[in-house]
Amino acid sequence: MARPASPPEPARLIQPPLLFSGNSNPKLTLKIAERMQTRVGSAMVGRFRNDECRVEIRENVRGAEVFVVQSLCEIPESSAVPHGGSVNDALMELLLMIDALRRASAQRITAVVPYYGYAKQDKKTKGREPISAKLVANMIATAGAARVVTLDLHAAQIQGFFDLPVDNLVAAPDLCNYLKRNELQGDAIVVVSPDAGGVPRAENFAKRLRSSVAVIMKRRPEPDVSEVSHVVGQVSGRTAVVVDDMISTGGTLVKAAEKLKEMGATDVYTLATHGIFAGDAIAQLEASPIKKVVVTNTIPRESNGKIEVLSIAQILADAIKRITANRSVSELFTGDEAEEQGDGVSPIDGVLAPAEAIAAAR
Repeated sequence: MARPASPPEPARLIQPPLLFSGNSNPKLTLKIAERMQTRVGSAMVGRFRNDECRVEIRENVRGAEVFVVQSLCEIPESSAVPHGGSVNDALMELLLMIDALRRASAQRITAVVPYYGYAKQDKKTKGREPISAKLVANMIATAGAARVVTLDLHAAQIQGFFDLPVDNLVAAPDLCNYLKRNELQGDAIVVVSPDAGGVPRAENFAKRLRSSVAVIMKRRPEPDVSEVSHVVGQVSGRTAVVVDDMISTGGTLVKAAEKLKEMGATDVYTLATHGIFAGDAIAQLEASPIKKVVVTNTIPRESNGKIEVLSIAQILADAIKRITANRSVSELFTGDEAEEQGDGVSPIDGVLAPAEAIAAAR
C-alpha cells in the first residue's frame, strides 16, 4: 500500500525582510529602518518626461519578505520628484512598486500605508457617488499586496473593504505619553471629542489618562458650514485636550477651541494622528486660542510654531518585525489595554456615559 503524500511545506523566505519607500514619506521609512537595524532597499521611483510614474527595483528580491512604505498624501519636492506630487501620484507609486516587486518574485509583499488617503470617502452620502476607499483597497489587492499595515483609519470598517489581512495600528499610546511627559493627565485635564462620532476615541484617551470626557455639539445650518452650539461636560478650570484622527482644514478645531475657552478652559491642546493641514489650516491654527497642535509623522511635517510632530516609526518597526516573525501584532497594545482596566476613569464628568453622549448629540 502506498504511503499517503506529505502535505507541501510552506515556501521559505530565502532573504531577510526588505524595506522599500516611495516618495511621499521617505524620512519615516529611514527612521523605521534605523529602529529595525536594517536598511532601505534600492529602488528608483521617479518620473518620465511625460510625468508618468517610473519605478525600477534595483536589487534582488526573489523569495524575500518585502514591505513598501508609502503614505497616500501629497508628495514633497525632492531630487526624485522636483515638483512634488499629488495624492494620486503617491497612490500610483505604491501600486507600481507592488506590481514591480510581485513580478520580481518577492515571496510576500506588505503595503505599509501610515496614512490611508481617500478614507473619508467610505460610503455614499447621496446618489451617484463613488466609494473611493473601497476602490483604493481593490487596487492595492489587485496590484499584489498580501497584507496591509496602516494607522488609525478614519473609519474602522474600511478594514472590511480588503479581502486580505489588515493591521490597523493606533497612535494613542504615543500621543498619551506626550501628554504624560507634560504632566497633562488626571483631573487636570478633560479629553474633548470634537463631535459625537469621536466619543469612543475620546473615551479611549480618557481611560489611558484617567481623566473625564466632554463632547462638543455641532449643527450644520448649511452644507460645509458647522457651528458649535454647546459643550456637554465640565471644562471650566481644566486644560481641554481635543482628540481627533486627522486635522484637515482646521476650521472645526478653531471654533471648538474658541468655545472651550469661552466655557472656562485654561488651555486647549489638540491631538491627532494625521496632520493634513490643507489650504490655510496652519495659519488658522497659529492664530487660534489653541496652545499646541500635536500630530504624528504619518504625513511628512516638521515641528514649527504651535505644530509639534511625534514620530511613530517605533510602532511601525515593531509591527513589521512581528509580522516577519509570524507573531501577534495586537500584543503591542495588550499592555496598554490591561493598564486601562483600573478604577478612577470618569465618563463625561458625571453627566453622560459615551453611548448616552452619542444619543444626546443625535
